[in-house]
Amino acid sequence: MLRQKLQSGAFVITAEVTPPLAASRDAVLKRADALNGLADAVNVTDAASARVSVSSFAAAAILAQAGIEPVAQMTCRDRNRIALAGDLLGAAAQGVTNFLILHGDDPRTGDMPEAKPVFDLDSRGVMAMARDMRDLGTLPSGRNIDPRPDFHIGCADAPSDPAEDWLPTGLEAKSAAGADFAQTQFCFDIEIARRYFARLGEAGITRRMKFIVGVGPLLSVRQARFMNDNLYGVSIPPSIMERMERAGDERAEGRAICVELMGALAEVDGISGVHIMAPMQSAEAIAATIKTSGLRG
Repeated sequence: MLRQKLQSGAFVITAEVTPPLAASRDAVLKRADALNGLADAVNVTDAASARVSVSSFAAAAILAQAGIEPVAQMTCRDRNRIALAGDLLGAAAQGVTNFLILHGDDPRTGDMPEAKPVFDLDSRGVMAMARDMRDLGTLPSGRNIDPRPDFHIGCADAPSDPAEDWLPTGLEAKSAAGADFAQTQFCFDIEIARRYFARLGEAGITRRMKFIVGVGPLLSVRQARFMNDNLYGVSIPPSIMERMERAGDERAEGRAICVELMGALAEVDGISGVHIMAPMQSAEAIAATIKTSGLRG
């Protein structure tokens, strides 16, 4: 299990897939089948970019039943605390224990822009509720849960180059709210990663939380520029941009860069794994990246 591997000190690999817009169990499995036996866990997104898909809880349950360990992403955007608690329990009852708690994208950017955001609880509030459901066996109302769920609670993070006076106050708050692990935004700069995790180590955060750092195989220099300019927390170094520009086969170069980063990140103190995201690519592309990395046998 992901939790046990992280606790053992093993270097883990997780991957992200988007559930389909299809009322089909087979369609859900098709999105993740190629990762079975390669990724330690597979994240299923929760209406990513505020676009409708099979619910992350249903998709995660389908993967769990098929022997693929899921991480169910859960946003605060669409549910009040009653629905959040019910979905957490419902997923746990079907063998889902890993949850990545997120804020959620603005509905105005999605495929139903007239949808009303909820945000009854923020991400820390959901983490704290999940923590108390697990550790105390109670709902916020005080009602007892029997048997209590065994949640493995995750949060989001974005590695950055820390200023001299920077303090990890956000991560401290997430840790206090119950976060056991963090999966991060894309990190393409190994030097920034080294400096960032050194500071987290100095603050003691890496002793309390496990960090799985976001990476991904770039498709093209055009995609790299778009991500650098438009994705929050993403900074792609000029050296990578230059490599992509010079490459005869941009897709192959993007995979090579990702593989190199995976190997380098595995050597950084405080990093417990990598989380592979591949926008506009299939699970097969992620699987090929994992196989090429040599981190799986």
